[in-house]
Amino acid sequence: MDYDVIILGAGAAGLMAAIEAGRRGRRVLLLERAERPGKKILISGGGRCNFTNLHARPENFLSANPHFAKSALARYTPADIIALVEKHRIAWHEKTLGQLFCDGSADQIVAMLLAECAEANVRLILGADVRSVSRESGDTTAGNFLATTQSAVHRAPALIIATGGLSIPKMGATGLGYALARQFGIPIRPTRPALVPLVLGGAERTRFAALTGVSAPVRVTAGKRSFTEKLLFTHRGLSGPAILQISSYWTPPEPLLVDWAPGRSLLAPLLAPNARRDLAAAHAALRAALPARLADCLLDAASPLRFTNQALDDLERRLHAWPFTPIGDEGYDKAEVTAGGIDTDALSAQTMECRSVPGLYFIGEAVDVTGHLGGFNFQWAWASAAAAGRAV
Repeated sequence: MDYDVIILGAGAAGLMAAIEAGRRGRRVLLLERAERPGKKILISGGGRCNFTNLHARPENFLSANPHFAKSALARYTPADIIALVEKHRIAWHEKTLGQLFCDGSADQIVAMLLAECAEANVRLILGADVRSVSRESGDTTAGNFLATTQSAVHRAPALIIATGGLSIPKMGATGLGYALARQFGIPIRPTRPALVPLVLGGAERTRFAALTGVSAPVRVTAGKRSFTEKLLFTHRGLSGPAILQISSYWTPPEPLLVDWAPGRSLLAPLLAPNARRDLAAAHAALRAALPARLADCLLDAASPLRFTNQALDDLERRLHAWPFTPIGDEGYDKAEVTAGGIDTDALSAQTMECRSVPGLYFIGEAVDVTGHLGGFNFQWAWASAAAAGRAV
């Protein structure tokens, strides 16, 4: 069957691209391998979908080309997705740091996108296993695209790849987008798990294993990047927003430095005139600022303790730059997104079209643009999809 555009993948990016193209009168076919659209939307934000962030800026995104995302983000902003959400009377609220969530369920966001697709006359086929993609002419740079599924061959002059990355394979993630990029000669930046918990090993893991479930607000640094949010100890290592954020920038065997009390002194009570200086006083000082088990564990790890001015100054500095050396991360199974992907040098920043393959577009997570935690990756999905959907 013939269409104006075929879109592979009915996640956030694919659905939005279909809406934007359909609104312009394009005949749109949206093919989804799963039996249900928007599966990652449904599990996001604890089931309430962190659908954008009020503070989305290009600096909130990691890419080999930090300027690439500027155009798309400027032309589809958080205000645009908020307007769409409010059009469908979906109640929402702001959490910390500009993160917007549905008051109700993430199902509302999927229902909204499907309703918009229906209004734009998008044809959605679920359970469509794309077996091959080719060009009718046999020339990769000209002619209609042919998308062959288990039951039909579909044809269109434009093809948008919105198949996502490699994260959360149990939700259906595959490497199809990257395979198609290679087929058409589009370069790919090395991929890796991002927004992912980190794993400790050896003595570090043993020492901190008893803290599983303990969390604390910290500032964590890797190289020149730092994030101030909560850290959570797990049975395998470190997680929580601060760790997920820094994981996108961490490179093994680089250490992480954790500041357990950003902007505060932990040992000041021991330095006061006539203050007690002993182990009990040290425990009391740290417990006043940190969870008790964490305070005790840090002091145990720092032993033997001395209580001279110099020794206390040294310990204070260590508590503001506590080193961890993760042995790895928890992989794509636990990663929220995939870093790396389709090289942005191969794409138009205005339209997301491949420079060397007219009519072929890549959007969303498949592209080498990775957002911070907190709704930024959804905003990239909406923005890159709108750019492509308005161009086909």
